[in-house]
Amino acid sequence: MDYSIIIKKAWEGYDASKCIKNIEDISAMVSTNRVFRITFDDDDIIIAKLSHFGKYEHFKEDHRIIHSLSNNLLYPFENFLAKSLLKNNRVYIYRYKQSRTDVWVVFYNPTRIFDRLPRRLEEHHIRKLGQQVGKFHKACARIKNVLPKSSKTLRTDIYSLMHQLEINEKQFGTAMQVDFLKYHCETFLSNRSKYNMRSFEIIPVFIDWNIGNFSVDANLNLYSRWDYDWFRMSYRILDFYFLSRVVSDLGDRTVFSYGINTLMEDRFIVFLEEYHKINPLTANEIRFLKEAYRFFILNYVVKDGKYFFNEQYAQKLQGEAFDIYLPSVDRDFDAEKIIEALKLE
Repeated sequence: MDYSIIIKKAWEGYDASKCIKNIEDISAMVSTNRVFRITFDDDDIIIAKLSHFGKYEHFKEDHRIIHSLSNNLLYPFENFLAKSLLKNNRVYIYRYKQSRTDVWVVFYNPTRIFDRLPRRLEEHHIRKLGQQVGKFHKACARIKNVLPKSSKTLRTDIYSLMHQLEINEKQFGTAMQVDFLKYHCETFLSNRSKYNMRSFEIIPVFIDWNIGNFSVDANLNLYSRWDYDWFRMSYRILDFYFLSRVVSDLGDRTVFSYGINTLMEDRFIVFLEEYHKINPLTANEIRFLKEAYRFFILNYVVKDGKYFFNEQYAQKLQGEAFDIYLPSVDRDFDAEKIIEALKLE
């Protein structure tokens, strides 16, 4: 597929008077999404993102929520999120649909990047990150009532996976593997009722907090954030698995896996202690961490992995989901260790 043709068509629909001089692919090549730096004849620069992951309606909905979020966040987060380009006061999204190709393009202003966190964090980094994420979640919670509504829920995503397991078993492996997935879907749905989840706030969450997706200033305050692949309106607990990976003893890795063990590290408890001082957690939210991890594996690795990750990663991660990730959920996570450390009841 010649992405440059789609980008040019998308830009013509936005502002045909401004001519593109160069299109440079700056994609990380981990996912099927592609990112491009566009330079114009007058040397202005913007970023284009092409996606065909998920549903177009969800992509459009998410970006409109993110735009509202970025527009309503107050100091010190008023410039934290990368801004999408608007046309007629709405996020401009171009849809290219031809035969079997269905691709969506959104344009962003280039993001200012200050400093990246180191690949392996020291304790002072972990404590500061815990405080900053606590403040960011608080800021998001304050404006949750003015954001557009979202149609996605954890339950609808799991129901979608269960429907696919019924109508197209073979794409998920053997009959035994399909039964294994059904068991975990049903376990997730039944466990949701255990934790008084109606008391959990629904706020904007970005889920993927790899250190390559955000920057910090000289004082380690959150400075800028980009990459909205897994954005959704949901529970703040969904952000914590990736944050546990950021603060883990192994640090950021080139070859990555999604093991549950980072949630049990003392370093993650240090992060939670600092977060809890700013934005108090409940014991039921800590207990739900296990289900948030289970949901992440079922939804983003199993259900959508083959569409989102490039083929090499998708096969590796889905194999590990059966062999490592899902078997570890009920075996290797101990919520009471964290609850005791945070002195929760």
